[in-house]
Amino acid sequence: MDEVPGSVGTSASFSLRLGQAIFSSASLLFMSLGVEFYSYTAFCYLVTIMGLVIPWSFTLAMVDGYSVLVKCPLRQPGILLIIVVGDWVLSILTLAAACSTASVVDVLLHANGPYCPPKFCSRYKISAAMAFMSWFLSLASSLFNLWLLPSL
Repeated sequence: MDEVPGSVGTSASFSLRLGQAIFSSASLLFMSLGVEFYSYTAFCYLVTIMGLVIPWSFTLAMVDGYSVLVKCPLRQPGILLIIVVGDWVLSILTLAAACSTASVVDVLLHANGPYCPPKFCSRYKISAAMAFMSWFLSLASSLFNLWLLPSL
């Protein structure tokens, strides 16, 4: 069986998972630095989803790292199906959180009054950008693993 670059158990997958964990952590960090994030539901939603994505990505990065070190890729259909479904669900939730955060920041910036101090809004924008980067890497991971699934 051919090895699909980016599928579970490869060094490319390890890089994608590590990138997801780093961007998700950065998104959570920039959102949490502003103590007023709890005032908006979209910001709370982003914090919740990033709190789910970080352990998922970090755990799968450790699995990928172990698979690369022992040169034994993970090719069990049941486990791969769980990973694909988990990736798709978290990818959709991450996209929803990033879009809702970006839209709320845009509304706060373009409202007629000073609803968002510039220091906080810039942090919220960076947090949304990091969430979009995390989503992009999560989508790539899920597509690579979905590509591998029918060949098992």
